[in-house]
Amino acid sequence: MNAPLAPAPQRFWNPYLAGVGLGLTLLLSFVTLGTGLGASGAIARGAAQATHVVAPQAVESNGYLGAWFEGGPALRHYLVFMAGGVLVGGFLSARAARRARFQVERGPTASVRHRLVLALVGGVLVGFASRMAGGCTSGQSLTGGALLLDGSWAFTMAVFAGGFGAAWFVRKEWN
Repeated sequence: MNAPLAPAPQRFWNPYLAGVGLGLTLLLSFVTLGTGLGASGAIARGAAQATHVVAPQAVESNGYLGAWFEGGPALRHYLVFMAGGVLVGGFLSARAARRARFQVERGPTASVRHRLVLALVGGVLVGFASRMAGGCTSGQSLTGGALLLDGSWAFTMAVFAGGFGAAWFVRKEWN
């Protein structure tokens, strides 16, 4: 007896409608929280909290990280809760669209290990750069761009130019 066919995954959202939804989410963030969106802050706060477990005095005396612990744990910040909501919402959305499955996206010539190493190296570079830039692409491009900040617009243009330039070097991974 044949097993029933799994339902086909749903199509992706229209990117223009998704963009409008993201813009409305950003507007709602400004109206309710008085501030915009960002993601790297949650990751940085998680790393600071983990480091605080091992070396609390060093973290609290650090000029950059110490202020995050003045009102309690570094994880008591809206960005941490927002990141948690993004993870849960993304999973529920993928589940509803029947796209939730454990896999490693990669090109046909890349091994899983190679892809994971590239992702780790890229993630570390982007994480470091986002702290140096004062925010990640969502904080700089979305929030700063919505506020018409010159530096955020320069950052966004540099991200697109850098991505376009780097694509030539990594295209073989996907072809």
